[in-house]
Amino acid sequence: MVSFENEGRLASTRGRETALDCVSAGIDAARPDRVVDETVHLDDDGLHVGDATYDLSNVDRILVVGGGKAADGVATALEDVLGERIDAGAVVTPEPAESGRIERWEGDHPVPSQAGVEGTDRILDLVTETDDRTLVLAIITGGASALLPSPAEGISLDDLQTTTDALLDAGAEIGDLNAVRKHLSTIKGGGIAELSAPARVVGLVFSDVVGNDLSVIASGPTAPDESTYEDALDVLRRYDVDPPAAVRDRLEQGAAGNLPETPRPADPAFDRVDNHVIADAFTAIEAAQEVAHERGYDTCILSSSVRGEAREAALTHVAVAEEMDSTGNPIESPAVLLSGGEVTVTVRGDGVGGPNAEFALAAAVDLPSSTTLACVDTDGYDGSSDFAGAVVDADTVDDVPAAHRALANSNAYGFLGGREAVLSTGATGTNVNDLRVMVVE
Repeated sequence: MVSFENEGRLASTRGRETALDCVSAGIDAARPDRVVDETVHLDDDGLHVGDATYDLSNVDRILVVGGGKAADGVATALEDVLGERIDAGAVVTPEPAESGRIERWEGDHPVPSQAGVEGTDRILDLVTETDDRTLVLAIITGGASALLPSPAEGISLDDLQTTTDALLDAGAEIGDLNAVRKHLSTIKGGGIAELSAPARVVGLVFSDVVGNDLSVIASGPTAPDESTYEDALDVLRRYDVDPPAAVRDRLEQGAAGNLPETPRPADPAFDRVDNHVIADAFTAIEAAQEVAHERGYDTCILSSSVRGEAREAALTHVAVAEEMDSTGNPIESPAVLLSGGEVTVTVRGDGVGGPNAEFALAAAVDLPSSTTLACVDTDGYDGSSDFAGAVVDADTVDDVPAAHRALANSNAYGFLGGREAVLSTGATGTNVNDLRVMVVE
């Protein structure tokens, strides 16, 4: 199972120990080797993905392409399942292992890099050499929007980097951010499906998106796109982002009808495309719930779709814990409350930031004495920090004014770092978004 640095000191109370065990189980359940082992099987010429079966007797070539934070592990697991039946492949991931039958290329997240461009170019080479007897297994996992940059005509990598940075700093939600990225790229917004046609394309999807919207996960390289150039311009206006001239010009040209839109649901490019969400927030939540039950707690899943500003969502969770203390609603304690989703932070200062850290610190200021909260980004990196998240209780905040100053400066990790509250795992090899475990004794 996933372990935390200094776990012995972190698990200093029963509540903390329970919260950490639940989080660890949740991350572990979403690891690619486990997920693929449970959902993808080969039986002679039948490739089973979930409830679907694909007849390989009609397939001359199998290609594996894709990217994201879980792509390396999925690629390894597929090599174990399919072995020499894989003809070629390439994935782009932050920390690639040694290449097997599937090439591993390194990319960067959350801001795209030249290395990612080169790996994506290799994927483009592969998918443009397909026919109707080719099976393309597309690994689509969280983080691929940045890891698979393929700048559209007239857009430079620097343009993509500048625009991505500005939207992230403005606290743009993932759907808004991706609406812009899809219209600045050749591979996003259905690009892999369009370029692979007439091949059979099967998407193996690890969702890091609230609601599992296929057009948003990794900017939807194998999914139809309903967003428009005008939507992308509206995102820039709403978040008050002034992009590079080339970006604005392309989006305005597209909105004026001078550039083709991303492919819509009726586009024939999707006639032979199937997407399977094989892991998502519930994968982690349900595993955490099972551990809580084993430890003797009742459980309540608040939501797998929590979003918005981290500090505001945190206060809602605190309010639920307070309600349990006073009225026993929505569940009698002792109990474990679980939630997933993706919260965001509008950067207000020069601190390290991190939405899970901000969530934890904002909650810790007001947590009842009976309550412990652990919250992490399941990929092991909270925002742009080197940490996974934090575990807090009513004793964490020993200086309320200092905590408020840290929040005002987007420096939650600066405050939590010296208080045995920071969770560090390193890269976990998966990504199904945030996981929060609140233990109410």
